[in-house]
Amino acid sequence: MIIDTIQNLEKYVALNPRIQHVVSFLRNNHWEDVADGKHIISGNDVFVNVMTQDGKTPQQAPMEYHKEMIDVQVPINTAETYGYIPAAELPESPFDTAKDITLIPGIEAQTFVTARPGQFVIFMPQDGHAPGITDQPTLRKAIFKVRK
Repeated sequence: MIIDTIQNLEKYVALNPRIQHVVSFLRNNHWEDVADGKHIISGNDVFVNVMTQDGKTPQQAPMEYHKEMIDVQVPINTAETYGYIPAAELPESPFDTAKDITLIPGIEAQTFVTARPGQFVIFMPQDGHAPGITDQPTLRKAIFKVRK
């Protein structure tokens, strides 16, 4: 897991060259104003899901992880807190390969990190994370999906 400011995202392209597509999208678009929904950036390798969702408490946010995609999560309208636990420490759970996700409710995070608008969090496939935690009624965010 990595947390930093959007201005520094380009420094993480060495993790995966496809992250450059995310950097370019953020630089060349009024991304905060992009409509909710899925937007293709580079075929099936890089896309963004922009969404408005209800805020969750730590107890309401299920732990999740992915096997094929890296998440670059960017809060738009308010701070978002994420629970974290290494995916290797999560119990066995059915994995949806078509959606590249497993959701595991009832798992207590080992730690929490909060990103504010203007910041991002990167979750690699080895990172179990519980997103969407906020004390606000709604949260608007962009989740960039980058094929590993």
